[in-house]
Amino acid sequence: MSDAALSSSSSSSAAAQARPVRFRGGGFRPRSPRWVGALVFVVLIRFLEWGTRAGFISSLTMPRPSEVFDTLVELTLNGGMWTHLAPSLSRLVVGGVMGALAGIAVGVLIGLFSVVRAGLVPLVAALFPIPKIALLPLFIIWFGIGEGSKYALIAFGTFTPTVVATYGAVDNVDRTLIRMGQSFSLSWSTIVLRIVIPGAMPGILSGLRVSLAIAIILLVAAEMLGAEYGIGAYILQAGSLYDLERLFAGVAILSLLGVLMSGGIGIIERRLLGWRS
Repeated sequence: MSDAALSSSSSSSAAAQARPVRFRGGGFRPRSPRWVGALVFVVLIRFLEWGTRAGFISSLTMPRPSEVFDTLVELTLNGGMWTHLAPSLSRLVVGGVMGALAGIAVGVLIGLFSVVRAGLVPLVAALFPIPKIALLPLFIIWFGIGEGSKYALIAFGTFTPTVVATYGAVDNVDRTLIRMGQSFSLSWSTIVLRIVIPGAMPGILSGLRVSLAIAIILLVAAEMLGAEYGIGAYILQAGSLYDLERLFAGVAILSLLGVLMSGGIGIIERRLLGWRS
């Protein structure tokens, strides 16, 4: 057999054995069916319902989920849900937005300017470990027992973790992209707005998830001291009466609020970070 025939035979054999390679341009993007999260909640609730009905779980420590659901329905129908939820949402939005915006601004300044970093990083490091709940009496002295102290506590509790997450995200922006922008003679402001901020946005949004969770915790603590209405006040009243159904109803409202806020951050991520696809 001639060399040409052998070459033709080997080429056809290689072509027959060749398999199409799946496109991997999207990188590592783990995806999971949306129903899995809902299924976990359903399984957990059904287990608790079965355990309380069978006596496996004491009714003195855990109410039946069906009774908690009935309490939520009653709270919604009699208007008590909005009476307590409206002031909580107001405090959370005002305090959380103030703290998050200030934290992002300060974090970006720390990431961009060496003088600001040298002056503020030690201060942030000193403030970050302080339990924010312990400062509530101080905020009451400064801002009064009204809404001001609650806004200040939530804003301060949201501020420090947002600062840390933001300047860490700015530091992690790929320096190769910044040098490329400089090589194309882009202005400093263009590099910041088109390269640094978009590159840091994933870390900033991840930090916001943590900051908003802390804001909910501080919201409950603030409302348990000096608030007539609010989810925290509702939970405190239910606990003082040992009304587990109402207590767990309040906890369920907070959990749902956390899920909705996390979902909101997820929507923002999909809209702002579509360039990562």
